[in-house]
Amino acid sequence: MTTTSLQTAIHRIKRLSAAVLMVLLFVRPLTMLAAELPFPPIPDPQPQLLQITILDGEGALNNIRQRTAREPIVEVKDENHKPVAGVLILFAIQSNGGAGASFAGASTLSVATDAAGRAVAHGLIPNNKQGEFTIKVTATLGALTAVVIITQKNVKGAKLPDNDQQSETTNPYGPPDHTTRNRIIKWTAVGSAIVVGTVLAVVLTRNNGTSISAGPGNVGAP
Repeated sequence: MTTTSLQTAIHRIKRLSAAVLMVLLFVRPLTMLAAELPFPPIPDPQPQLLQITILDGEGALNNIRQRTAREPIVEVKDENHKPVAGVLILFAIQSNGGAGASFAGASTLSVATDAAGRAVAHGLIPNNKQGEFTIKVTATLGALTAVVIITQKNVKGAKLPDNDQQSETTNPYGPPDHTTRNRIIKWTAVGSAIVVGTVLAVVLTRNNGTSISAGPGNVGAP
């Protein structure tokens, strides 16, 4: 082997050694770092079906005098009956010009389900018309949709009794008897007259020295 060939071989060996050293210096730390990093969580499989359950609000009676209403609550589950979070829920009021309600003046409200798969239609206020109305609930997740209908009714509420009715209602013995009340007044007047007569008799006895006795008063029914 000539001197030139030997020098070329040595130069190649040095370059190869440098390359190996570079690999050891940079690749190993990357390998150790990758080993220390946690594995990314495996995402849950996408549901194949959406099921809506009405938890509250169905058949509710809303008081239009107090402007209070029952806020609907729904729950969304998949085909395995597991709650689905992040589902877009659209509450749409259908009043047809009669009884109805609104969400702070709007006829629709969009809410996303929480971790338990539930959504609440906050801020429901009935209008001033009596009757039934419906709320269409639509659940959407990607290409999946589901729909249910909630029915509610607006009422004026219970009417309070007036003063006369309330007095008769609170009297455990029924309405007052005017004849009995008149008899009580007459008996009171007669008893007062007897007391006055007895007092006058005592006073005259002390002043004139004569003996005047007041007989027992027999009072009969007038």
